[in-house]
Amino acid sequence: MITLKREAAMNLRNTATLIALAVCGALAACAGASTETSGSTSSPDAVNASVGCSTQPGSQPLAERASPFDSTRITLGSDVAKVCYSRPSAKGRVVFGELVPFDKLWRTGANEPTIIHTPVAADIAGIRVEPGSYSLYTIPGESQWTIIVNRSITQWGHEGTYTPAVQAQEVGRAQVGTQRLDNHVETFTIRSEPAASGASLILEWERTRVVIPVRRVG
Repeated sequence: MITLKREAAMNLRNTATLIALAVCGALAACAGASTETSGSTSSPDAVNASVGCSTQPGSQPLAERASPFDSTRITLGSDVAKVCYSRPSAKGRVVFGELVPFDKLWRTGANEPTIIHTPVAADIAGIRVEPGSYSLYTIPGESQWTIIVNRSITQWGHEGTYTPAVQAQEVGRAQVGTQRLDNHVETFTIRSEPAASGASLILEWERTRVVIPVRRVG
């Protein structure tokens, strides 16, 4: 009987030891995973370039928005940039020159400003940007548009929020020509096509098309 009790006690101690080792191993593995994740983050801009599209906190739920939230991918060599934007519709209105006035700042969509996330250094219509996230504004004209790339991405898209402090964060401005479309485009669309030196970021709405060249640099 004494022998059996001793064996039972030893079995209990062995079981407790195995459980303790398992718990310690699990904790060590978790700690190692956490360290590796934090160590792989090189900068906030690098993180922003890798995330998906998201709306601003506290903004109108997507299901209630008149202009749907969408995105398009831009292939830059072996990497992919992403443009996040909202898509207003014409709904029988004259768009450029009336709904969107000529020679006035435009958020290039609706709701939040249009945002481009690039994991690599890129050239956007001649404007050099480092890896990161940028807002994309435009100033539409009858024959050419001004493209504006800005480091600030936290402001609401309404043109009234483009304060001097936001404007001070501009990376650069460039001009591109416009093209007239034969067919009416009801809903504002941004899409990408391959080009000889990179990609073409194509903006289309109503009967207007604007092509923004984008290429990887470095």
